Amino acid sequence: MDFKPGSRWCSVVCDTEVVVVKVPNGAVSLQCGGEAMVLKDHGEKIGRGPSSDHASGTVIGKRYVHDPSGLEVLAVKSGEGSLSVDGVRLTLKDAKDLPSSD
Repeated sequence: MDFKPGSRWCSVVCDTEVVVVKVPNGAVSLQCGGEAMVLKDHGEKIGRGPSSDHASGTVIGKRYVHDPSGLEVLAVKSGEGSLSVDGVRLTLKDAKDLPSSD
């Protein structure tokens, strides 16, 4: 997959859509619901939903990361499928603590 910052990717098994925030440091396959994601408007939905072991859902407005590759995406549309890279589930990125305003 050819990732570029700002590129929008869609799931083929649910409504999930993400925007790439940071590109990976190598070749990886971004998946949702157990199926490879496609560039927005470059693929069609398949008839079935996400596989049962990849159906934890994606939350709109959250950042997901794959630490080994450095890939970071922002969910811009939620869906039933969970995000993964090469079969390894992405983790939610923790929010940074704001400095104290004493």
